[in-house]
Amino acid sequence: MALSAQTPDIMGERQSGQDVRSQNVVACQAVANIVKSSLGPVGLDKMLVDDIGDVTITNDGATILKMLEVEHPAAKVLVELAELQDREVGDGTTSVVIVAAELLKRANDLVRNKIHPTSIISGYRLAMREACKYVDEKLAVKVEKLGKDSLINCAKTSMSSKLIAGDSDFFASLVVDAVQAVKTTNARGEVKYPIKGINILKAHGKSAKDSYLLNGYALNTGRAAQGMPLRVAPARIACLDFNLQRTKMQLGVQVLVTDPRELEKIRQREADMTKERIEKLLKAGANVVLTTKGIDDMALKYFVEAGAIAVRRVRKDDMRHVAKATGATMVSTFADMEGDETFDSSFLGYADEVVEERIADDDVIMIKGTKTTSGVSLILRGANDYMLDEMDRALHDALSIVKRTLESNTVVAGGGAVEAALSVYLEYLATTLGSREQLAIAEFAESLLIIPKVLAVNAAKDATELVAKLRAYHHTAQTKADKKHLSSMGLDLLKGTVRNNLEAGVIEPAMSKVKILQFATEAAITILRIDDMIKLVKDETQNEED
Repeated sequence: MALSAQTPDIMGERQSGQDVRSQNVVACQAVANIVKSSLGPVGLDKMLVDDIGDVTITNDGATILKMLEVEHPAAKVLVELAELQDREVGDGTTSVVIVAAELLKRANDLVRNKIHPTSIISGYRLAMREACKYVDEKLAVKVEKLGKDSLINCAKTSMSSKLIAGDSDFFASLVVDAVQAVKTTNARGEVKYPIKGINILKAHGKSAKDSYLLNGYALNTGRAAQGMPLRVAPARIACLDFNLQRTKMQLGVQVLVTDPRELEKIRQREADMTKERIEKLLKAGANVVLTTKGIDDMALKYFVEAGAIAVRRVRKDDMRHVAKATGATMVSTFADMEGDETFDSSFLGYADEVVEERIADDDVIMIKGTKTTSGVSLILRGANDYMLDEMDRALHDALSIVKRTLESNTVVAGGGAVEAALSVYLEYLATTLGSREQLAIAEFAESLLIIPKVLAVNAAKDATELVAKLRAYHHTAQTKADKKHLSSMGLDLLKGTVRNNLEAGVIEPAMSKVKILQFATEAAITILRIDDMIKLVKDETQNEED
């Protein structure tokens, strides 16, 4: 207790050694248990109600964890872990949290058995490196061998655990078409699929099957005035980030007026400045004007007379995408509008046409045939907000997975196949080592089986028997010659049997599995290294004396 006596002003509660470790593991297990039941094609959904009563129904791991207000510092690491997986890969957020929590639990048991955390950490690191290498070299299959079907199957596998699993055939082809539509090649010759160019619009009514893909970027607003044309072709688009309203004097500017007629002149000048702005736009050839701010009635009058479409209050994100797709430059100021800065056609973006269409009860502006990258829009239909939001989340995951598959070009079998294969491989690897890391690698191998176990439990099947069968297949695959056929064996959760998931079309990008292994191991190691937790509390009395 000497430490506490020396620094009374900052020391609060202090826990160290095994107490902290156990506490952290319990907190992480609690977080993992929340999302555990939502894993897999027969996982269940969570209903999250926030403090003002808004309801979210989802089984997307990242969304669930983001909405939970997690207090415990170690458990927060898992929440950030899910966000990282969502950012990097887009899917597998639930798996990564479950694996990390299981790794921690087993590491904690080893520490209790007097194995130093440093030995466990180096064992885990070694196991992770070997596992990633094994996935890349032995388990991954090139996409060319499987053709376009593999993309559809990847999308279907990603959606299988979501609300739209029943219509996964329909949505998978929509997703693959959408991702392939935004294909671009950058200056270095790399092919990229910027899925941010896919705008998802949600419209009430009809059934999910009535969702469709529109060729063109859709803005969720209509024209600013009824007198404007419904269609402009070819379109020259100006993207503005300022108000098209009567120019007001700047704050702090004083004008002394002796004659009331002078006041009228000032008002007239204000109106003329707005008119000059709009004339500049129209003279440059703009016939479609998008602005993130407002447009007042006087400005609208000029646009209507010129036969141009003007759209106000466009979302900043949408504006950036439109500017990128059409080759426009976002203009945030016209200098002081006294003619100092010219606005010419080089600022404008080009598209084949801009049309206002009616979708459900809303007007949307469609920008079609864009110049640089093509934008597409997915129009989702559904019964209510909860359903549409969950469809949106499911499609985000599927789009990300198809993008990753196209960019990395390798896939692996899903349904616990990779985890079972790695578990058998790492167990064998552990027996070849004569150091303490052997125990850590054996526990790492055992931890990976949590995925097939949870999948089986969620599907109401006998987990012990199924996982034992699965391991037997993989053991045979790795010791006998018939490698390729057996190393893709995974679970068929609807029938409760083991099957070749590569042939059955249950596939995921290899990158997704590699990232799960890397992120889960790093998170587990981060928490495992902690052996002291000190809550810093400032001593109020000390401050008052100062």
